[in-house]
Amino acid sequence: MPFGLLKYGLRKTYPAERHFPLARDLKPSYDVVIIGGGGHALATAYYLSRDYGITDVAILEKGYLAGGNTARNTAIIRSNYLTPEGVKFYDTSVKLYQELSQDLDYNILYSERGHFTLAHTDAAIRTSRWRAEVNKHLGVNSELIGPEEIHRICPVLNMSEDVRYPILGALYHPPGSIARHDAVAWGYGRGAARRGVEIHQLTEVTEILQEGGKVKGVVTNRGTVYANKVLQATAGSSSLVAKMAGFRLPIRTIPLQACVSLPVKPFLDQIIVSGSLHVYISQSSRGELVMGGSTDPYGVYSTRSTLDFKEGLLGHMLELLPFLGEMKLNRQWAGMADMTPDFSPVMGLTPLENYYIDSGWGTWGFKATPVCGLTMSYTVANNKPHELIEPFRLSRFEEMKQVGEKGAASVGH
Repeated sequence: MPFGLLKYGLRKTYPAERHFPLARDLKPSYDVVIIGGGGHALATAYYLSRDYGITDVAILEKGYLAGGNTARNTAIIRSNYLTPEGVKFYDTSVKLYQELSQDLDYNILYSERGHFTLAHTDAAIRTSRWRAEVNKHLGVNSELIGPEEIHRICPVLNMSEDVRYPILGALYHPPGSIARHDAVAWGYGRGAARRGVEIHQLTEVTEILQEGGKVKGVVTNRGTVYANKVLQATAGSSSLVAKMAGFRLPIRTIPLQACVSLPVKPFLDQIIVSGSLHVYISQSSRGELVMGGSTDPYGVYSTRSTLDFKEGLLGHMLELLPFLGEMKLNRQWAGMADMTPDFSPVMGLTPLENYYIDSGWGTWGFKATPVCGLTMSYTVANNKPHELIEPFRLSRFEEMKQVGEKGAASVGH
């Protein structure tokens, strides 16, 4: 242990600045209450306070800060989606991510790696070409490349034709990146708290108060809090919270599992995704292989992990990277993914006046954290949806104007 670190640890006083103020009692009322304490909620509070001067905000989190899906994702960032609406939205997020460490004065360990979506069939090649053309039309760097170019960029991939699913090509997206997920949440949270936003952990909302079709506040396990406006940003529990507000969401909640290996020396710079093999993998700055697969095929509100997932994922993994046969797993976990029928989020206004929603994030929530904060803060401050999220309105399902993004999902669902 470095002497300086030991000396720092033995000090009688703790000289470092606190990230967050000490916990305090809830006030009777706030201008804005945000249900949920994940990355999206913290980012929204940050931009509300920074861009609109709205600082009388309370974040109510039933567990600990960013302990839900923010802590359980695999931290991949990309914008190579299929629809123009999705590409514009996620491209804005990528650009915000690129400057986020400077903006927050907090190192989020943003690392641009390049992102491969492997194609193993003719149909996957066609979809990759389709996505590449949409991406390029909107100024996003993506292209369809062949096996030789894949091998040149990522020589560790098994390009043999003597496997069940040979690699025929790939959609290559150079801006694809990873970042430290908890650093993103802490950076946004610290920035919001410095501007006066209150963050209340272990505070569960049990009832939504409303009168005359308008939200009035919330009841929590720590008492009643009145509010002029309420934002729901609760990944994994969106349908349950919306039910308290009196409306239904077209969402089913299913587990999504992931795991990491023991750390090894760096050998994989790129992010590898295979929809056919239900695999995605990257190597963290600590050397761990971060791996995930498809969602579980049934709905359940649980974050348990299973042996079936591990066996299936690693079997497919060895087809892409056979030399990992002796690799040791370190941790395995699960999150709850809110899936919509068209694989796009539900954002904006709701049938309850002054009650806003940010939900339906499935497997793509982390990469949207900055743009969600930016657009939802605009929506809450102005009581009208930001133009980037207007296509993701709840009413699109009644209007039959879905934004079909299933073809751009990282893995099968």
